[in-house]
Amino acid sequence: MRPKNLNAKIFLDGSDTEQTKTLLGLLGFLDGQTTNPSNFASSPEVAARIARGEKFSQGQAFAEYRKRVSEISNLLPDGAISVEVYADPTTTAAAMFKQGQEMFAWVPNAYVKYPTTAAGLEAAQRSVAEGMRVNMTLVFTQAQAAAVYAATKGAKRGDVFISPFIGRLNDRGQNGINLIENVIKMYQQGDGHVLVLTSSIRTVRQFTQALAIGTDCITAYFAAIEDWGKQGMPLPDRSTFADEGLNPITYQSLELNRNWQEYDIRHELTDKGMERFTNDWNALIE
Repeated sequence: MRPKNLNAKIFLDGSDTEQTKTLLGLLGFLDGQTTNPSNFASSPEVAARIARGEKFSQGQAFAEYRKRVSEISNLLPDGAISVEVYADPTTTAAAMFKQGQEMFAWVPNAYVKYPTTAAGLEAAQRSVAEGMRVNMTLVFTQAQAAAVYAATKGAKRGDVFISPFIGRLNDRGQNGINLIENVIKMYQQGDGHVLVLTSSIRTVRQFTQALAIGTDCITAYFAAIEDWGKQGMPLPDRSTFADEGLNPITYQSLELNRNWQEYDIRHELTDKGMERFTNDWNALIE
């Protein structure tokens, strides 16, 4: 069962319903699940179909994705289910928003994932104005986090997630946990409408570090959550972790009351992440 002092919401990062069922059995709870084109493409049923040389039409792929999201929602009816739009560098804000409207209607507990780009932020701004829940993904800087805050002003607390990817920062020698700490500190000057969803968690160490610094939510790969569950769901504090030789990410003093267009939101990892997601999705299409 859920540990008494666990404040963070725990999400599974993946589209495999068997993993969802396994973790529900192990932990006794899950607070949600985050899906994207890559983990949908790599889920066992879809991967097996592609291995047989049986690709989808565009319509079939979206229908299968919707079916999978519905299955996850049925397993986690009270959870938050993130569904990601298709977005390449040429996808306009209007096109993202149209997809978002459709995906938001798929299940009653949907959060629409947009990339943290100019087009994605504009789509998010339009979405929250219509009462939709959003999850801004592929975040790697404080400036991007500030832009998300500014673009989604007026949303209710809990209707906006921001997903900083710490694993990918760690891969390049930067301390991704520092980014989470910095965003949490920066958001303390705001109204609290954006929740920090620490993402790209691959190991139980990264998972427990995220718990220790007080993030609002965590989405992690199956193995990391399973390891945590088998260890008895420990809740360590920040003092127990060394920084493992990673380069620190320093805090920036950024104001949150500017227009989102004024922040420098460019980052190469955001571009690379979008490329990966679109390539994985396109690989499904005949």
